[in-house]
Amino acid sequence: MSSSISCNIAKLMIVSALSLSLLMGLTSSFVQADEIDNFLRGEMVKRKIPGLQLAVVKNGKIVKTASYGLANIQDVIAVDDDTVFSINSITKAFTGVAVMQLVEQGKLEVSAKISKYLPDLPVEWKNITVKQLLTHTSGLPDIMNSNNGQLLSNDGAEASWQMVKQQPLDFAANTQFRYNQTNYLLIGKIIDSVSGQGFIEYITQNQLRRASMKRTEEAGFSNLKDVIAHSARRYTYYYGSGKISNIKAGDFPEFLRTTAGMSSTATEIANWVIALQNGELLKKPSSIETLWTPAVLTNGKTKGFNNLLNGYALGWPVVGRSEHPAVAPAGGDRAAFFVYPKDDLSIVVMTNLMGAIPSHFIDEIAGFYIPKMKAANGFGLPPTIKTLWKALESKGDKRAIQVVEELQKTNKLKFAEDELNTWGYKLINQKKKRQALEVFKLNTYLFPLSANTHDSLAETYWLLGHTEKAVDHYKKVLGLKPENEHAKEQLKKLNKT
Repeated sequence: MSSSISCNIAKLMIVSALSLSLLMGLTSSFVQADEIDNFLRGEMVKRKIPGLQLAVVKNGKIVKTASYGLANIQDVIAVDDDTVFSINSITKAFTGVAVMQLVEQGKLEVSAKISKYLPDLPVEWKNITVKQLLTHTSGLPDIMNSNNGQLLSNDGAEASWQMVKQQPLDFAANTQFRYNQTNYLLIGKIIDSVSGQGFIEYITQNQLRRASMKRTEEAGFSNLKDVIAHSARRYTYYYGSGKISNIKAGDFPEFLRTTAGMSSTATEIANWVIALQNGELLKKPSSIETLWTPAVLTNGKTKGFNNLLNGYALGWPVVGRSEHPAVAPAGGDRAAFFVYPKDDLSIVVMTNLMGAIPSHFIDEIAGFYIPKMKAANGFGLPPTIKTLWKALESKGDKRAIQVVEELQKTNKLKFAEDELNTWGYKLINQKKKRQALEVFKLNTYLFPLSANTHDSLAETYWLLGHTEKAVDHYKKVLGLKPENEHAKEQLKKLNKT
């Protein structure tokens, strides 16, 4: 072997070792490695996240910041506190604040019809309100093609704008929630009109500089295309190969800067939240209340992206629940922050992986500050499931069927198949497979004709190494649902073991 080849191999080994150590390591501005650091390292491994940034605000002050892993895998560059990350649709939270600033200035009303500010619109659009744009309840057609994430027209922004104005409404205003970018395109036009400034200039002067967001200002509003110094590269596993890839370059036109395009750091977002809650961005407490109140549809319900983010306010997704409610902007499946107003707690997580979905584990970080919020303590469970959880904590998981029968008689509780199934998978994620097994057994007992309950039980038996029992329940799945391809594939695999 030549000396040059040996040298190259040695260099590659050093780079690989350094990459691994950086991925598992961290730098922290305030504390040595603690339980939160250990938890986040575990989440990074489980979710295959290259780099992550954290900031925690408690009682109006930043109490923890930390940076983990790699901002750039190719060049083995670690994340630090000044690394900027794409925040994508979190930009809409800044847009919502801008609207409420203009409301406080007497230049805008959220209840007003948009035709008051933009008279040159299709007739069908004129009775839609500013609030309906902000909350994605307008029913307007989307200027983006949902199939490919591109503008409607291949001829560019102006052609797409003309095209979308010819489309019919998707639904009557305020009857549904449907996320689309036309809403915020129009909000941008309204902000331009009533403020006398372009959107970017307005946000920079009235928010970024007030909150001392220097890195955010430097990064600008077009990160999906521009090269930004000291920024995290964007990665994904979504492209089908199963391997990590760079996210394909893209760019929203300037009239969609209200929807996405910003970059920031966890610390600067934390400082922005502090400025917002301290009255530096909005003067009136009632303005924040309006900002964070989700739209109520004509059926009397709120609606959002999923069961967690179950409402949408003025640019802010909402976690509506009786215990520890939150407002929770999220962007690009890779960045999110939760503000818990009743707890005076905020948690910001930035990652450079599309698919990391930090909104799925921010509540667990909050549990390190508020122990009742930890999943292991039953937080987030529906009321009936939490009652069952408490009973099983004292009587034992193996008595699940007997306990449920008692609860059905004494408390007249009704259990839902999907809630039990979701709980079972939460237990698996908490590495409590044997407890999950008892929950899935219970679910098949209560819902014996559901293919899904047997599928979940079969999967758990498989995870625990009980192949014969897994085979039995996959066969039951096919007996109930002969076309189930997943069960067929699993039986092929299991029959070979």
